[in-house]
Amino acid sequence: MGDASWRMGDSNQSVTSDFTLMGLLSHSGPHLVLFSLVAVIFTMGLLGNAILLFLIHTDSRLHTPMYFLLSQLSLLDVGFLLVTIPKMAANFLQGEGSISFGGCAAQMFFLMLMGVSEGVLLSLMSYDRYVAVCHPLHYPVLMRRQVCLLVVGTSWLSGVLVASIQTSITLHFPYCASHTVDHFFCELPALLKLSCADTSAYELSLSISGVLILLLPLSLITTSYSHVLRAVLCMHSAETRHKAFTTCSSHITVVGLFYGAAMFMYMVPGTYHSPQQDNVVSLFYSLVTPTLNPLIYSLRNREVRMALVKVLGRAGFMSKR
Repeated sequence: MGDASWRMGDSNQSVTSDFTLMGLLSHSGPHLVLFSLVAVIFTMGLLGNAILLFLIHTDSRLHTPMYFLLSQLSLLDVGFLLVTIPKMAANFLQGEGSISFGGCAAQMFFLMLMGVSEGVLLSLMSYDRYVAVCHPLHYPVLMRRQVCLLVVGTSWLSGVLVASIQTSITLHFPYCASHTVDHFFCELPALLKLSCADTSAYELSLSISGVLILLLPLSLITTSYSHVLRAVLCMHSAETRHKAFTTCSSHITVVGLFYGAAMFMYMVPGTYHSPQQDNVVSLFYSLVTPTLNPLIYSLRNREVRMALVKVLGRAGFMSKR
């Protein structure tokens, strides 16, 4: 596609490579309040994930496989926030929603990368909990540093691979004169609706690949946590049982939030949901879930709370005992 222009197959195809994002908000009173709320949640999400990353890096008690994987989850969540919300906010403040071809491609690529990587990472985090609860004596061997690096590398590389394939295929479709994307960022399902070509076969392949990309990790998660739940219920110590259940319930909450939104967007055919529903679900997993994840882990994990108290005590924000 030379000089960032589209190949023209029909006279009604546009030669411009720019897209226009419809946006999520208008400049009415209620939407100004909603924009302020989005800005507050965005700031909370960045701060929450940054604090969690800082605590994991600085507190030696958090230098464990579980928290190493959790730090990667926070990195992915920061990426979700930075790829979508700043552009949406800039378009809202400038009163226009144009995005270049390169910008649209980058948004789509990085969102796909982070989405697939997070799905794989969550499934491998469930394996970490399975080993910790069901095979605690073998945990240092089964989750040694080399294994953790392999787990993280697998999640990131799978994201890069899927994102490269899906983005390149989507952007090679011809697009008609209307380059108005009925969405607040460039996401694959919304962009396909603008194509002049018949994309039904590709959309079917997306649904099939969605089964592999989403349901296979989800089946691993379900299997792992079913074994974990059985083991937790058989524990004799109430304190140990409570600690294991609290940690695993945090993971299950995050999994439910992420996979629920992803399955709606990528496994349910586009004809069965409206652009308004797409916007709400996309806002949920690009803003709400990344903000909730560090809160879920920090509020429900005693080690994280203790590390935060320690840091605040050193900084003089809490009275010394």
